[in-house]
Amino acid sequence: MKRLLFFLFLLFPLTIFGQQVLDLDSLLGLLPKAKEEISTVELYYQIGQQYENSEPELAKEYYRNGLNLSKKIGYRVGEIKFSHNYTYVLNVQGKFDSSLYYNLKAVELAQEIKDSVQLGKTLLNTGSVYRYLSDYETAADYYQQGKLIFEKIGDNGMRGFILNLLQVLYSDLKLHDRAIEVGLEAMELYEIAGDQRMIGTVMNNLGLSYSKLRKTSEAISLYQQALQIGIETKDLNMQGTALLNLGDSYSQINDYPNMEKTYIQASDLFRQLEAKEGEIIALRGLSIVQLYRKNPTSALDLVKKSVDLALETEYPLERQKSLLQLSNVYFALQDIPRAREAMKQSELLGDRLINEEIQGKTLELEKKYESEKQRNQILQLESQNATQQAVNQKRQLTIWILVILAFSLSAIGMLIQRKNQHKQRLQLQRIKELETEKQLTATEAVLKGEEQERSRLAKDLHDGLGGMLSGIKFSFQTMKGNLILTPENAQLFERSLDMLDTSISEMRRVAHNLMPENLIKFGLDSALRDFFDDINLSGVIQLRYISIGLKDEQIDQTIAISLYRIIQELVNNILKHAEAKQALVQLTKNENLILLDVEDDGKGFEHSKMLLSTGIGWTNIKSRLEYLNAKVTLDSSPGKGSSIHIEVQIP
Repeated sequence: MKRLLFFLFLLFPLTIFGQQVLDLDSLLGLLPKAKEEISTVELYYQIGQQYENSEPELAKEYYRNGLNLSKKIGYRVGEIKFSHNYTYVLNVQGKFDSSLYYNLKAVELAQEIKDSVQLGKTLLNTGSVYRYLSDYETAADYYQQGKLIFEKIGDNGMRGFILNLLQVLYSDLKLHDRAIEVGLEAMELYEIAGDQRMIGTVMNNLGLSYSKLRKTSEAISLYQQALQIGIETKDLNMQGTALLNLGDSYSQINDYPNMEKTYIQASDLFRQLEAKEGEIIALRGLSIVQLYRKNPTSALDLVKKSVDLALETEYPLERQKSLLQLSNVYFALQDIPRAREAMKQSELLGDRLINEEIQGKTLELEKKYESEKQRNQILQLESQNATQQAVNQKRQLTIWILVILAFSLSAIGMLIQRKNQHKQRLQLQRIKELETEKQLTATEAVLKGEEQERSRLAKDLHDGLGGMLSGIKFSFQTMKGNLILTPENAQLFERSLDMLDTSISEMRRVAHNLMPENLIKFGLDSALRDFFDDINLSGVIQLRYISIGLKDEQIDQTIAISLYRIIQELVNNILKHAEAKQALVQLTKNENLILLDVEDDGKGFEHSKMLLSTGIGWTNIKSRLEYLNAKVTLDSSPGKGSSIHIEVQIP
């Protein structure tokens, strides 16, 4: 839940580019008498700012009126200011692609009219949109360009705003101590300036950094102050964001009465703002409260609304989280089939999100690779052209020599031709080598991106959901000693505790499968022993693991992760398809050579079908084997088990 809450109140800083807030009735009273001039454009924008956090669609209408008038009277700065204001509302509504479009147009316009101040503001705005889209590298580039402009023109008034942007960026990068440092500096500047709205924004961002560091009391204090500022400034979006984050902080300390109160208020506010993402979170939080209070029916109704709203508004990440809560509610109702179905949908949606992110990164790598490839082709053509010119010069010289040395020309021509052929062969060989290196680099980047995302998801599951489930278990155990229950209810209570233990174990299993902690801490051999011990405890198969030469050996982490995933996938294939009773996995390290043998006594398979298989599991194994440049030998036939031998040369 925290990631989205953090995301919501990054939207506030964009309003720094608006005009000073005046009385709405006074502004509306000026409109009938307004003429088609620059002051009327500014009036439209001031009125829109009054509505943007309470009636966003009405605010957008006033902003469009300002844009149309700006175009009519040739007020180019007014067109840029339209982007500042209009994209703020788009960001609140989660329409980031549209926001990026308008901001990039504003950058072009500011460059065209050579307005340094407006260009600096549009660059900072565009950087913020890229940050919402998780493109931190591009965001940092735009921030740096905007910062340099304002430093060059000596505009100290933008210092606090840029510090707040850096605070958010540091927090995105998990540098929370640094984020707090620059956030406090930004808040001090806004307190001197008396800008309450920006003070509330900085407080919300600071609260998140404190919350990440488990300083919950400091975070709650900041959220409460931000909420009060939102009430005083009648900023509904600030109020709703602060309430959502208060609810999350109260859940950390098991203060369920306050948690329920804040989520109810947040749900009402975001429904009024038509900000669906905030409403989804609030409904899910209320479902957690009802489940804690042993009202699973009410909890089910609330979380169903959250799931449906996430599906309706196409928020896949929030739908995944709500499906996980739906599974917990069904477990509490002892509806195990539906609970498992909801859990399955959540896992499938999570896998899809990971795959989409990996595919996006892969496409980006492919674009970079194609660009580099085209550049190399141009250089190669230029080189060939220069070579051809040199050959022509030599031919001209040869013509003169032919008059005197006819027989020598034939020998020289043959030598030149042979040299050119040899050179072409060398060039073709070098091109193939470069292409192979580029493919390996792209594969390595994709695999590293996948493992980093697995690691992040595992940590979020373990630290976030794991902590919450453990807290619930502790609360149940505390309640147990203070309740007088009938034998039937006592039995039901114990069964609920058992189910909760099962949920915690299942969560830990999922997190462990995403990124085994022992693999990072203790190495490949230890991680594999834990993996095989878990399988043997299940009783599904008798699996024997032998390691030779691996004890206390340090293997490059990228190679170790790839080997672990290959073994994990091969064993999973045995469990799913082989119908085997016994299996053997032997891993041997001999100097710079690692040997892997996997054997089973199952039903086997046809060798040709296995090589041509397009299943996800075998495709993943092949991509990792190609990355390791491994040699593979398969030996299997129907009814006679299977054997796979893999050789990996390590640096």
